[in-house]
Amino acid sequence: MEQDKNLPVIDEIMRQFAEETGLLGERKPQRYLWTDAFAVCNYLELHHRTGNEEYRTYALDLVDQVHHVLGRYREDDRRSGWISGLDESEGEKHPTCGGLRIGKQLPERLPHEPEDDQLEYDRDGQYFHYLTKWMHALHQVAVRTNTPVYDTWARELAVAAHEAFTYQPAAGKKKRMFWKMSTDLSRPLVSSMGRHDPVDGYLSYLEMQADAPAALQEEIDEMEAICRRWDLSTDDPLGIGGLLTDALRLVKLEKRGRPVLPGLLENLLKAATAGIVLFSGQNSLQSPIEYRLPFRELGLSIGLQAVPAIEQYLKKNTARSAENPSGRLLHQLSGYSSLCGMIEKSWLHPESRRSVAWKTHNDINAVMLATCLAPEGFFGR
Repeated sequence: MEQDKNLPVIDEIMRQFAEETGLLGERKPQRYLWTDAFAVCNYLELHHRTGNEEYRTYALDLVDQVHHVLGRYREDDRRSGWISGLDESEGEKHPTCGGLRIGKQLPERLPHEPEDDQLEYDRDGQYFHYLTKWMHALHQVAVRTNTPVYDTWARELAVAAHEAFTYQPAAGKKKRMFWKMSTDLSRPLVSSMGRHDPVDGYLSYLEMQADAPAALQEEIDEMEAICRRWDLSTDDPLGIGGLLTDALRLVKLEKRGRPVLPGLLENLLKAATAGIVLFSGQNSLQSPIEYRLPFRELGLSIGLQAVPAIEQYLKKNTARSAENPSGRLLHQLSGYSSLCGMIEKSWLHPESRRSVAWKTHNDINAVMLATCLAPEGFFGR
């Protein structure tokens, strides 16, 4: 099978990742929430394709390690223990109810320190869009291993994140979101609002509510209100890919009978289509390799691979068949499918992976390349 030819490459990438980040062996664990969320899904997919229990163990061990590293204060922090403030015993039972650190190299900005937009990208804290990726990863573990506690932890993370990141700017105004919060979720570090955070949160909450109908309804209602008439436009390849994977999550929810915000699918596809037209017009994939950002391009490739699955759903769903705008947008998006091969070929080349562009963010680039070669793990089966 075409997909199986990639197994040796994916296996090599994910075993090397396990060794280099301390999941295996004697190295000190180096955890980073975004990368680890994709890695968990990759290990689950490898287990599905091969039946090798070793991969399942990697996925579960990685979840445990993330919670024990990123669910606790850094070693260089004056505080210690679980960032939720729970004691050791309760923290073990509820490792996500205080959120999870990003895993950045530098400690978070202290209250008295001046803001520095450039430095902030290297500082720790919590990002909502990283937390939603971890919610999704935990949900995939719960489904694939038939272990409900992972969904419980995902929902507890959702409650903590929603309470901390959303706020009402004034009486009568709909809620907004902070982009970055402190490690203990007590104060915003970046007050602007992430463009795709509301839709990521909305779909993540719905995904988790599918197996617990009474859960997260207040959070869903508030996030839906933020999503209404919200501008999703972007020409960032990673952002475009995220819009398309969110569109696939949406149609999967509809397939399960979950009601979603009317018009949201079309809005996701419109923004993705406009974005990819802009991105492709920049010809950045023709730039010298050292000027490119692998994980952002790979995110686009992952999203484009969701397009056929969305098209298949719309063709089968009679209620959706009359939605010509969505069908037309998907047809237009499918015309960019060749970008997937271009991106994969670029970053599978050994010389490209010896470049500074690759090595600067080696772990995230490698894990997302593996996801690109086997996206079903992240999409969910």
